[in-house]
Amino acid sequence: MFDEVTMAAPDAILGLTEAFKKDPNSQKINLGAGVYKDQNGRTPVLASVKVAEQRILDHEDTKTYISPNSGTAEYAGCVQQILFGADHPIVSSRRAVSVHAPGGTGALRLAGDYLKSNHSSTTLWLSDPTWANHGGVFEAAGLKIKTFPYFDASTNSLAFDRMIKGFAQIAPGDVVLLHACCHNPTGVDPTIEQWQQMAGQLAKQGVVPLIDFAYQGFGDGLEQDATGMRTLCDHLPELLICSSFSKNFALYNERVGALTVVAGSSAAAEAVLSRLKVCVRRNYSTPPAHGSSIVTTVLQDRELRRQWESELKQMRDRINGMRTLFADSLSARGVVLGSDGENGFIIRQRGMFSFSGLGKEQVQVLRERYSIYIVGGGRINVAGMTVQNMDNLCDAIAAVVREDG
Repeated sequence: MFDEVTMAAPDAILGLTEAFKKDPNSQKINLGAGVYKDQNGRTPVLASVKVAEQRILDHEDTKTYISPNSGTAEYAGCVQQILFGADHPIVSSRRAVSVHAPGGTGALRLAGDYLKSNHSSTTLWLSDPTWANHGGVFEAAGLKIKTFPYFDASTNSLAFDRMIKGFAQIAPGDVVLLHACCHNPTGVDPTIEQWQQMAGQLAKQGVVPLIDFAYQGFGDGLEQDATGMRTLCDHLPELLICSSFSKNFALYNERVGALTVVAGSSAAAEAVLSRLKVCVRRNYSTPPAHGSSIVTTVLQDRELRRQWESELKQMRDRINGMRTLFADSLSARGVVLGSDGENGFIIRQRGMFSFSGLGKEQVQVLRERYSIYIVGGGRINVAGMTVQNMDNLCDAIAAVVREDG
């Protein structure tokens, strides 16, 4: 059986990380994988997380399964509080149910399994472009996939008018995946006015939004980054929301995520929860405990939450600082990546990623000649930049851009 198996093509992002690790160049720079790095190029363990872990270890007296398999009520409450706010009508009316999933990707797959099992005629619409793994996750779940316009490369901005026209083609009952903030890979988010227009159009179409919320707190702040999602909640009775704590808690290897479903009534929400539990049982059976215990411990303790929010702000400020330094360093070298003749778009983008405007061949030269690793489409992880590697990075980009002339 196995002798007939051929090698699979490497993942566009994970394969890049593997190649980076094997590169002997001491000056190599990894701007591919979506992992936060501090000013020393390391992914830190947050101090608030360390305190929470010690508390958990001091009081832990069992390693039994989480029960029920949807996760603890305490964790679900924390997830909903950070999404909607403590006093949101969706929470008080019990119209939302949350299921603990292994990471944001696990939440996406759980959403796909649920949709395929219970709404099999649904088509899922993805932005063009979107995170490279979105299509694979939902195709593996058996869903039909289509795309709608999102990014205007000529202006390095949101193709808003074309996106709204694209929404008009979506059939009632279909699902459209939207990034709540820090769009991956472009870094381009809608304004609040645009979110309101989007919500109105989707409500008119009878479309259900599926929100990928992987970067809450990495854009402009916890509350600010939830504005688009909450605007949709104001206009539409039903949503699916996939949360991740990989980035904002730096809990990458703990795989902490959640799928929250907002329904039109508490009874409908409970019915959906019963179906989600079936999907969980047939997939990973029960979620991991440690990471969700960390998140719950931090968010339920006033002082730990204050400390965590301070650490999150430091991460956000560092990312935004690297955006400014990157744009300024390119401009100082006479290099302009924006099609409109300026580099300000890099500063205006939000989150870890920048759709840099670098072409596929330029990206390949940067990797082969300078050991700078960037995803083929030109997506750069700004969080991988440091003050120490900025000159080497910008000198290499300047050389490649001038070479193309």
